[in-house]
Amino acid sequence: MRHLGYTAPEQLRCRLEGLSVPALVAEGTKLRPTRSPDPVTAATKASLSSLAHRVEALDHELAELDQRIEVLLEATVPELLELFGVGPDTTAALVMAAGDNPDRLHSEGAWAHLCGVAPVPAGSGKTNGKVKAHDGGDRQANSALWRIVMVRIAHDPETQLYLDRRVKEGKTKHEVIRILKRYVAREVYRYLPRG
Repeated sequence: MRHLGYTAPEQLRCRLEGLSVPALVAEGTKLRPTRSPDPVTAATKASLSSLAHRVEALDHELAELDQRIEVLLEATVPELLELFGVGPDTTAALVMAAGDNPDRLHSEGAWAHLCGVAPVPAGSGKTNGKVKAHDGGDRQANSALWRIVMVRIAHDPETQLYLDRRVKEGKTKHEVIRILKRYVAREVYRYLPRG
């Protein structure tokens, strides 16, 4: 829609210029191609209107699916949803990772490994205890843990204090986030359904 707005005839381009995405969609749904005598303007309006209506339909469908998923999650893992920073999207990603791999969830460490947050040695030889998170694991679950950590860093005073303390001890912010993801994986593991 943005690109069509950039290349639209000037009168239409001025009308759409600088609009936020929701405002662009709302404006696009109001366009009436048949009211334009110029065929280029009419075609551009028709395309913009079609895309705007499709975006609206997808937004409504997404909202409906989100509601259905949230009901299922509340019935399955209500305690997980109550954790600080854990919302329906992150919960769904974590539950799907656990559900896809029930045979691998024999311990909390195995869960951390599955999520890609288990520490592994950083290199060969003498590394002075340096570790990193391994590159494998379920990327959706890893991303969900990262989002939970980011919410906690932004809004949880305890997490903010922990981050500040560890940075003052010489850890990088990236290293502290890796450690926090491991802590969150440990916390989440207690609430996962295990068959």
